[in-house]
Amino acid sequence: MFCYDKFLQYPIKLKNKNPKLATIIATQYGGPNGELGASLRYLSQRFIMPDDVSKGLLTDIGTEELGHLEMVGTLVYQLSDGTQGKDWLNGQSAEYYADNGVSVFPQSAQGSPFTAASIAVTGDPITNLFEDLAAEQKARAVYDNILRLSDDPDVNEVIKFLRQREITHFQRFGEALDRLQENLCRGNVKGVGIKK
Repeated sequence: MFCYDKFLQYPIKLKNKNPKLATIIATQYGGPNGELGASLRYLSQRFIMPDDVSKGLLTDIGTEELGHLEMVGTLVYQLSDGTQGKDWLNGQSAEYYADNGVSVFPQSAQGSPFTAASIAVTGDPITNLFEDLAAEQKARAVYDNILRLSDDPDVNEVIKFLRQREITHFQRFGEALDRLQENLCRGNVKGVGIKK
């Protein structure tokens, strides 16, 4: 099902090191609104979708989110690779360094490790799609916040790309929701809604 191309969806070549910014960006790796949770959410939700178009959409976006996970991890790594403990103390990110060194670790910017509790998967496709719409907007908002915190133009270009993909995913999930609700009203969808 998966085909792996050995290049990032958007090229990343950072010139500057910034451990503090790395710990902030790490929230999009494994924080509550990050790419790890999004990829697992969509790849898990796809199984109960009532039509192949919706299943395909969730598979495609879930797979793309795995690519975004790799991009965010690359940002975190390039911002911290080659730094020393004192660099993390100076950037007030010593807690991350003490636990993880310069490794990429799935956690929020506040230091909470990734948990599957942020993955919303229900047995109802409509509920799932509403969750997906909200998830994409939350991720976009976090990318907006990162842009407000970062003054590194190389980082910002990557963040802007990822932010735009959140907007596109939001639009695709909205179209899927409209299609599913229209088919439900016409009685073309089995296994969705309340049994009479």
